[in-house]
Amino acid sequence: MRAFSATELANKTGDVLAAAAQEPVAIQRHGKSRFVMLSAEEFERLQQRRDTRKAVHVSDLSDADAGDLLSALEDSLKND
Repeated sequence: MRAFSATELANKTGDVLAAAAQEPVAIQRHGKSRFVMLSAEEFERLQQRRDTRKAVHVSDLSDADAGDLLSALEDSLKND
């Protein structure tokens, strides 16, 4: 992600907006990212892709789902 300082945002607004039209950009204050600027289209896309995860207790999993979970965890441990 490209980063701009708050001063650059104030002094080079056009450049920052042009970059944000291409990809999200970080706005930094004192060297730390504080804000992210992105296009309205990207924001809408993120809003529509809301988190669909849900919490389930292991006792509520079917045997097949429990097996899938264990396999995925084992694969994750092997690949880290």
